[in-house]
Amino acid sequence: MTRPVYILGGYQTDFARNWSKEGKHISALIREAVLGGLSATGVEPREIEVGHVGNFAAELYAMQGHLGALLIDVDPAFSGLPTGRHEAACASGSIALNAAAAELEAGRYGCALVVGVEQMKTVSPAVGGDYLGTAAWYELEAKGVEFPFPKLFGRLGDEYDRRYGLKDEHLGRISAINYENARKNPKAQTRTWYMSEDHACKTGQYNTLIGGRIKVTDCSQVTDGAVAVILATEAFATAWAKRRGLKLGDVPRLLGWGHRTAPLTFDAKVAESQGQPYVLPHTRQAILDAYRRAGLADCWALDGIETHDCFTTSEYMAIDHFGLTAPGESWKAIDEGVIAPGGKLPINPSGGLIGCGHPVGATGVRQILDAYLQTTGQAGGYQVPGARRFATLNIGGSGTTSCVFIVGV
Repeated sequence: MTRPVYILGGYQTDFARNWSKEGKHISALIREAVLGGLSATGVEPREIEVGHVGNFAAELYAMQGHLGALLIDVDPAFSGLPTGRHEAACASGSIALNAAAAELEAGRYGCALVVGVEQMKTVSPAVGGDYLGTAAWYELEAKGVEFPFPKLFGRLGDEYDRRYGLKDEHLGRISAINYENARKNPKAQTRTWYMSEDHACKTGQYNTLIGGRIKVTDCSQVTDGAVAVILATEAFATAWAKRRGLKLGDVPRLLGWGHRTAPLTFDAKVAESQGQPYVLPHTRQAILDAYRRAGLADCWALDGIETHDCFTTSEYMAIDHFGLTAPGESWKAIDEGVIAPGGKLPINPSGGLIGCGHPVGATGVRQILDAYLQTTGQAGGYQVPGARRFATLNIGGSGTTSCVFIVGV
């Protein structure tokens, strides 16, 4: 990055909550996240110069658009604040972060507020599954299909199986690790749920097939949640760190980023990747872009990864695309314990989307907040000891939008 962008901190709502049952509007999620972020960082409302909201489908789930305007109601000092809403399916939060970071790099503003939000528990699972289908090419891939996304990501597993071979036991292990990690995260949706590797590997009454090879335990959660982070330029971060009694060098920065877009339909993605070693080459390129911009040779310069495990197959894909193994050999990192807590490169210590939860528009912002917590030693029970650099991968659609950030101090 030409000008450094600093992460001052943020706040995550409890992903186990059902805000509809509490009788609360999506504005209440935004309000809690923003006030929590301001409190956590000590940034005054009057110091926020611009606001960005990441959200996928509030018009469907909450019958509410124009979400940037909802920031204004949080505090009187926000009156007149320039705001906007960003959408890229499940990568909406990362697109909002990208936009905010670009404005800070350009020198337009000194301090930016980014909020990711989704309220999903307003409708039945079937209706919600149909809404999520709009992240694919709805007419071609989702219309009239029950739970289209498990089927699409089941096909990702099928493509791995066709090219390289894939054992479902490795997907089960990914699920079990993420549920285990979530037990240590006080904001995780599944922190009190039962899960074992044996259960995750079996199909039956309590672990039914949803689509293709995808079982219930292979799926991320339907989640209500909001996350706020505050980004700043070097000048603002320097003054902020001084009044907080911190050294600027200990404040995490966005070291690098990658953003690529593949064709919308899964068939087109597979066709485009024929003859290439990586199943999702645009995702691989986004990762390489982030490494290059951060000045990192490879994944082994990282201390951990928060990746987009909307399904176990997407995490399986991420393992080789990040370079932990050669293409098609993600199973080796699973068998050797590389991605587990205490492993050489832990993945999703927060629990990921499977364990922590997946409020679609908030996920990319949540990943950045967790990277911030890890690199400042504030992740509590799921802290990776001595973490200095963390990567995030946030995916929209069936591998369509890929956003990667490298966070470090």
